[in-house]
Amino acid sequence: MKPLEGLSVLDFSQFLAGPSAALRLADMGARVIKIERPKTGDLSRQLYISNLAQDGESTLFHSINRNKESFAADLKNEHDRQLVHELVARADVMIQNFRPGVIERLGFDYKTVSKENPRLVYGEVTGYGKLGPWRNKPGQDLLAQSLTGLPWLNGNAEQPPVPLGLSVADLFAGAHLVQGILACLVRRGITGYGGRVEVSLMESILDAQFELFTTFLNDGGKPPMRSAVNNANAYLAAPYGIYKTADGFLALAMGSVTRLGELLGVPALSSYVDPKSWFECRDEIKSILEKHLKSRCTDEWLAILEPAGIWCSDVFTWSRLLKHDAFKALDMVQDVMCSDGSILRTTRCPIRIDGEIYKSSNGAPRVGQHTEDITGEFDLCTAAGND
Repeated sequence: MKPLEGLSVLDFSQFLAGPSAALRLADMGARVIKIERPKTGDLSRQLYISNLAQDGESTLFHSINRNKESFAADLKNEHDRQLVHELVARADVMIQNFRPGVIERLGFDYKTVSKENPRLVYGEVTGYGKLGPWRNKPGQDLLAQSLTGLPWLNGNAEQPPVPLGLSVADLFAGAHLVQGILACLVRRGITGYGGRVEVSLMESILDAQFELFTTFLNDGGKPPMRSAVNNANAYLAAPYGIYKTADGFLALAMGSVTRLGELLGVPALSSYVDPKSWFECRDEIKSILEKHLKSRCTDEWLAILEPAGIWCSDVFTWSRLLKHDAFKALDMVQDVMCSDGSILRTTRCPIRIDGEIYKSSNGAPRVGQHTEDITGEFDLCTAAGND
């Protein structure tokens, strides 16, 4: 039995942060019903991150909404709204990411629905919180990264700010929302009452920077100083970074520069005895390493460094990763079946409980695919006072 079996989740959210949280709850056994507008549904159905489509919709939508049901309802329509209120009254969890003020106008704000269902755990995602001058700015990942200063940590010193190539603000916010929801469910088990969980892209991506941001806060407000050579962390000393070799790349993490010089046969590094110099002179050190490491292949360097306990690795492409036994041992890929019978290959839930891997072959639903079944199951028409 999966740990969340028996719990029902209403997912009103769109795009990535909220749906990713609902996905993780579904992975762990919760029944997730996606509340979508008729016909168009979640806007991410047509948000393509490449030209690749599956069952007429984006692979982004399919990857983040697998293993869910879809209930189509126009929340501006009184009849549909009443049906959804009946579902909310019976749900364990509700997730929404409407712009501030919208959910109140629709009548599904926490104050309203908690009266209908005091046991409900209510999760909401905003871009920048519900107070302050940015409350109405678009809650989009690149914008959140930019406003939190994250791009100034990436790339080399001479480069402009470089954003991360992942939707990290969305994904961290989704993960934080799951943590809050699970905490509230535990509390509900003790008190019998639900609660309200609030996260924002802004707060989540700031929290993700907590190590470096804390340094900034306690170091006189000095801005991050990216290395001019092979920067990988603005606050870490040489040799930290990725280096070109004769046939690929080599990643070097923290370690002794002088010991590295001995192993690699670089006498010039023997003069950097003081560990403080590894940061103060990191561009000099990295430039020496950069030139030297191009002389031999990655595997040759690894054969020298790994047995000596140096933290290093090859830099894989996804194609190489898929072929490696270490990746195969993780059993990280699963096949899910879409509504049209086509197969989508995607990742599985990364969490194991009692040693068990959680997979599901259920793909993302079509808009309103389960409306009729859910209406009948919960007698929604009768409950809403309609024949």
